[in-house]
Amino acid sequence: MRVGSRGSRLALTQAEVAASRLRQPGVEIALVPITTAGDKDRSKPFGEIGARGVFVKEIEEALLARRVDVAVHSAKDMTSSDADGLVVGAYLEREDPRDALCGASELRPGMRVGTASVRRRAQLLALEPSLSVEPLRGNVETRLRKRGERGLDAVVLAACGLDRLGLGSEIGLRSPPDELLPEAGQGALALQVRTGEEELVAAADDPETRRRVEAERACVFAIGGGCLAPVAAHHDGTTLTALVADEDGAWIERRSGDDPGALAAELMALAQN
Repeated sequence: MRVGSRGSRLALTQAEVAASRLRQPGVEIALVPITTAGDKDRSKPFGEIGARGVFVKEIEEALLARRVDVAVHSAKDMTSSDADGLVVGAYLEREDPRDALCGASELRPGMRVGTASVRRRAQLLALEPSLSVEPLRGNVETRLRKRGERGLDAVVLAACGLDRLGLGSEIGLRSPPDELLPEAGQGALALQVRTGEEELVAAADDPETRRRVEAERACVFAIGGGCLAPVAAHHDGTTLTALVADEDGAWIERRSGDDPGALAAELMALAQN
């Protein structure tokens, strides 16, 4: 079984986690690193590289071309709808979905904070308008290093990625979702396969993670957001919460409910007003 993944240390660590769930007697697993558009260009903002999915497109193409049998993605990197001919056959049990502040234990007026995410930027500025939010690209280790090189007070990363790399000690604050609402799917790993081949990975699926992440993805899809717009959605097990905002955090609308479509419609109406 050939398992396709991005080639970063975090991505390969995550692919090995997935492989451990898929191993069974008589089945050999080979990890296949694949370079994506987001990996090739680490300087431009995501919106200048392409639409949402800059870290998954090439892996999906390899899956469709049968160069790999399973693709492992951070669910937050995926497009909010499945590519034609492909389906998420399994979501592994979700880990910490929160955003993490590294380099500080709280937000303070006038801080310089690094992030490439428009979602994080909008929410950070809504919390503290005097922040200087500076663009920061690269893998986890690179962004942690650049914090010191550029004299930033803090950087914001996904807590789950730091935990998976054994870098949890870098975290000064795990931001509660009512302050920084996570990206749809954050904390979950998605195992994507060709339509009709779901049985390859079905045994690894966590139904509760699937329920929550699919609701988040459906809401973001209905809103039409992605890397180009500050949109977020998170299901805490009881309630789905979503938001839309402008990039500078001057306005931000957050609502909670049970129906992804109805929630998206309410937020779109608020944004248009």
